[in-house]
Amino acid sequence: MPDVTLEKMAYDVLVIGSGPGGYSAAIRAGQYGLKTALIEKDPYLGGTCLHVGCIPTKALLHTAEVWDYFRNPAAQGIACDNPRLDYPKVLERKSKIVSTHAKGIEFLMKKNKVEVIRGYGRLLGRGRVEVLSGNESRTLEAKNIILATGSEARMLPGLAPDQKTIVTNVEILARTEIPKSLLVIGAGAVGVEFASIFKRFGADVTIFEMLPRLVPVEDEEVSKELERQFKKQGIACETGARVQNVERTENGARIEVQLSSGKVQQYEAEMLLVAVGRKPNTENVGLENTRAELDRGFVRVDDYQRTAEPGLYAIGDIVAGTPQLAHVATMEGLVAVGHIAGKNPRPIHKNRIPGATYTEPGIGSVGLTEKQALEQGYDVKVGKFPFAGNSKASILGSHGGFVKVVADARYGEILGVHIIGPHGYELIAEAVAAMEAEATVETMMSTIHAHPTLYEAVGEAFNSVYGLAINA
Repeated sequence: MPDVTLEKMAYDVLVIGSGPGGYSAAIRAGQYGLKTALIEKDPYLGGTCLHVGCIPTKALLHTAEVWDYFRNPAAQGIACDNPRLDYPKVLERKSKIVSTHAKGIEFLMKKNKVEVIRGYGRLLGRGRVEVLSGNESRTLEAKNIILATGSEARMLPGLAPDQKTIVTNVEILARTEIPKSLLVIGAGAVGVEFASIFKRFGADVTIFEMLPRLVPVEDEEVSKELERQFKKQGIACETGARVQNVERTENGARIEVQLSSGKVQQYEAEMLLVAVGRKPNTENVGLENTRAELDRGFVRVDDYQRTAEPGLYAIGDIVAGTPQLAHVATMEGLVAVGHIAGKNPRPIHKNRIPGATYTEPGIGSVGLTEKQALEQGYDVKVGKFPFAGNSKASILGSHGGFVKVVADARYGEILGVHIIGPHGYELIAEAVAAMEAEATVETMMSTIHAHPTLYEAVGEAFNSVYGLAINA
């Protein structure tokens, strides 16, 4: 048992976890002049997103995009003989980006007078947190506690990751060599992004998804377009596929899969990536010492991120009912602190949360899919504009995909926007802002978009709702 000392320190806000939600909440609390401390068990700040998630994967995706140009420089009018990918340098660049931003978070803590406490934070009850560090323990007190403990990769039953053959997002990012072949189980954002990275780096890639389509949370037309583009790139896609057995072999991994046809087939590769979702880190954090309620391991909260325990808030990947996205965690943290500080924050509107998947082509989405809108009883009107009709897409050499607008026919309300195409994950921001401002289709038809830009495709999609697109 560790030596226990009682150290009562009356904080206004204690944040447990330093991922995007946690560190954003701590900074905002500091900005409001609240006495704030941030508890982190790891030696670095930033959480999964910064160290083994969003940032390192996007760094690799950027390099993969650049490498695509170098593989066929003649298409750009550039003479470049025998280009070579230096993967250790790629990883060095990725690590430098991560390190720079981790140091930046440390600086922001000092700037905003947030105390950083190293150790494992565990709830003891109302307003009390135990912090374990080595053999030492101390108890802190706070008027408000924000739980931001994040999530970790789910694994298939009976399977454990290693550093070489069977991996999650953590282990694959630590690998120092590009696998010659890669099997990916799961076609959500994590699975398709890594498939996109390593295919462009030269690996032979096959994706398996249990549901009938890739990126199943997206609009069905987006899923179909991504599968079409992936197959065009040489990425094999098996949907409606159930993995029945996984085993390590001398040269990698072998899986047995029941395909959508009913046929059972074996596949082998040097590496197997398991990307079947993430589970909330709500065990061993002391929630049993509180009144907080759980839903399948996720914490139930109200519109202001409050749990059923007075003074206890929950944000990020552990929250029930919101997608496990870094930007959602950030906004939830700001809402929670705004409520603590009496700022009357606007609650998150769940239909205005953008999704972003950094494949090639890129995916961005917000609001209802066409199917969801129909199921909810809307008189749906759809506009769609292909990037083939966009000048900037031609300049970039990226013609695939489209912008799709789902609207209410009677009032012109924007119900959803779904993009697959060049930088789709960036383009969706305009649609999010439009929906947040409750703009109509007609408003967006009157919005001037600079030429030539990819954003013109967004404007044209709104025009196409009424059959008035110029370049279609």
